[in-house]
Order: sequence, then structure tokens, then C-alpha cells
Amino acid sequence: MQSFVLIIWLTLCAAQDARHRQISNVLTLGAGGLALGYLLWTGRTWIGAEAAQGGWAFLLALALTLPGYALKRMGAGDVKLMTALALATDGIHLLGAFIGAGVASLLWLLLAPKVWLYMGQRLNGQIQHLSANSSKKLPYAPFVWLGMLATLIWIH
Repeated sequence: MQSFVLIIWLTLCAAQDARHRQISNVLTLGAGGLALGYLLWTGRTWIGAEAAQGGWAFLLALALTLPGYALKRMGAGDVKLMTALALATDGIHLLGAFIGAGVASLLWLLLAPKVWLYMGQRLNGQIQHLSANSSKKLPYAPFVWLGMLATLIWIH
């Protein structure tokens, strides 16, 4: 059940990022606050890992995302998304989502020019920021969603 709620939250973040190229603070800070509150209240992360694992995952999320933010390759919403995800999960899930996002974005960059031609006009308009020629900075949350989905399938 916890994994299902996590996927629903990431789906909302991914949809918003793909459509508007930004993620609402309500989704990122709200989820991060809830995850931190749950962690402090129960001594466990949302998926059941020990609190220390959530803390280490949080530090790992900062270590992985802050350099990208400093180099303007990631937005602040991406950093908040990954830190909230870290507080809700653990290091293994976070690394799986991060690595999966990298693989998914690489595959998208290779396949998007071919796939984009066959997508419907309405769908193209909804996810216009995922276009291969949109810019050099693709929305990150849709790829995190794919990475986390693959991680959950792989681990469970």
C-alpha cells in the first residue's frame, strides 16, 4: 500500500513537471514534511526502513542533486522531489530511482525523435516539454517516476 501511495505522488509530480516544467511546492515540500513527520513519529520511513536509513538517504539525495542544481542542470523542484523521496524510502530505493531516471532519460533522448512523430497531437501538447528539441534540460520527475517504478518492481 505504501508503494502505491508513493507511485501516485510521483505520478502527480511527473505529470506536473512534464506539463509545466516545474513541480509545485505543495507536492514536494508537502510530501517531504509528511515523510519527515512520519519518520520522526514512528522511527521508520514510509516504506518501513529504519529512521537512520531515511536520514542517510536524505544526505545522499542532497549529494546527488545539489551539484546538478549548482550547475543549473536540475531545478529546485527536482532537489526537493529527491529529498522528499529519500525521507519516504531508503538509500536503495533512492539510488534505484536516480539510476533508473538516468537510464530512462538516456533512452528517451535516443528514442524521442522517432517516437514523437507517432504520438497524437493532443498528447504532444500535454507533454511538450519532453520534446527532444524542446531544450537541453528535460523535466526530471517523469524519469524519476520510471526509475522508481522499475526499482519497486525489481526489489519487490
